Amino acid sequence: MSAVLPGVFFVKRRIFVGSIAATLGSTVLGPTPFGASRLHAQTAPAPAPAAVPATPPRPFGFDDVVAMAVGLAQADYQKPTSTLTAPFADLGYDSYRGIRFRREADPFGAVRGWGLDLLPPGMLYSEPVRINMVDNGVVRPLPFDPGVFTFDAISFPPDAAQLPPGDMSWSGFRLRAPLNRPDVLDELAVWQGASYFRVLGRGNHYGISCRGLALGTGSAAGEEFPSFREFWIEQPDLDAGSVTIWALLDSPSVAGAYQFVVTPGENTRVRTRVALVPRRALEDVGIAPLTSMYWFGPSDGDVPDDYRPAVHDSDGLQMMTGDGSRLWRALNNPPTLQLSAFMDEDPQGFGLMQRDREFANYEDAGAFYERRPSAWISPHTNWGEGAVMLVEIPVESEFHDNIVSFWKPAQPLAPGTRVEFGYDAHLGSTPGDVGPYALVRETLSGRSINNADARTFNIDFDNALFTPGTLPQASVTASAGRIVYPYVTHLLDQGLMRLSFEFFPQGAELVELQARLESEAGPLSETWMYRWVRE
Repeated sequence: MSAVLPGVFFVKRRIFVGSIAATLGSTVLGPTPFGASRLHAQTAPAPAPAAVPATPPRPFGFDDVVAMAVGLAQADYQKPTSTLTAPFADLGYDSYRGIRFRREADPFGAVRGWGLDLLPPGMLYSEPVRINMVDNGVVRPLPFDPGVFTFDAISFPPDAAQLPPGDMSWSGFRLRAPLNRPDVLDELAVWQGASYFRVLGRGNHYGISCRGLALGTGSAAGEEFPSFREFWIEQPDLDAGSVTIWALLDSPSVAGAYQFVVTPGENTRVRTRVALVPRRALEDVGIAPLTSMYWFGPSDGDVPDDYRPAVHDSDGLQMMTGDGSRLWRALNNPPTLQLSAFMDEDPQGFGLMQRDREFANYEDAGAFYERRPSAWISPHTNWGEGAVMLVEIPVESEFHDNIVSFWKPAQPLAPGTRVEFGYDAHLGSTPGDVGPYALVRETLSGRSINNADARTFNIDFDNALFTPGTLPQASVTASAGRIVYPYVTHLLDQGLMRLSFEFFPQGAELVELQARLESEAGPLSETWMYRWVRE
């Protein structure tokens, strides 16, 4: 099922995280504790009378955050506010980049293998975010302190770190781990801005964003952006392979509790548990939302006047349905807002993927789009009936996110009722389903050289699963118009199997195309899908 919504929906691209991160770079292992103080000699006090040991408090955990979310949902929404004062008020992009966290202030202290940067307010980040450490189950708040930052002398006064903090707070935090080299704390993930967070796998550059929740994305009423208002970060053990983070989400429509267990690797895993308590019936709710960018690529006919062959953070939506079907929906930068719904029950996975990993296909030595992570969502609870949603928004540059995907439950979430979801988010160069089907590697399209009213499509599939010397059958369908001349070519030197066809719209304004490789026994490839929209 798919539909088109009128009008234009627009999301401001969160380009600042990656740029700022690139400036901050990596850190050599070996920080010292946050808030470390000198030890003062003092006279030993007289021994106290023996007392009966008190029962230790229950360690802090997910249920504590759920209780807070329930309390928030039972009251009217109160938007957190703070007043930005010098040196954090009225900052531009370059000035904000000039604020750097001091490694010796790392709240993780001497725990080797992990680092934690606290992020300052300013620029786009004005909403206060409370941050707490959890050590052996005990919560320790981290009050905002400008003294943990260094400030660029060109943009800030010499006493910037000593100015009073007022009612300001942090804007988020960044996790570090030896992701690419064993002796360097590389950037691993950052939580900053509304409910957005970004995660890297080995060798990746920041690109796609995860989000805690989507509300009204692509709707005529407009979008509501929930925010993480407080975090609790567990102090890792010396040999910990992961870090646990709890977060409290709030917005006018819903409160929620989150648990993230982050395990770095070639494909970093974020095991996620969510409990939502709506204030109102939530109809346009998006679970496990992903936000990305697609400007142009080889499937687009009229490309911008640009030296690069392609510019995108993701090139397709991959899905594995509840019944095991494998689907690939090639992304578009459409002329008008497009909303697609892929109905399913208990999906096995979906994600926005960047499959093209060749530098020559982007030729961008600054952005390195071939290194942008893919994101794959795999539920580990039953999600019931609903749809994987895809929102595609027209853009004229690479500086705005225009692609959103999420799971939309079939039934609205009832107010005052706790609803839980569990899933893993895998981010890296090679996450996703790798079942026994040939994957789509590239979608190429252009005006037909034989007929001005037709378009030529070439879909390249992996060749590894096909028997040498044999050609599979081509199955191609269109919801309108006409398909002619479908055929398959074996590109041995390139390691590809190419399916080609001509498409005649015949006056149609919007057409859903599908294609796959198959034999008499059934499908041999995932199903390629594409929405053609008349310019």
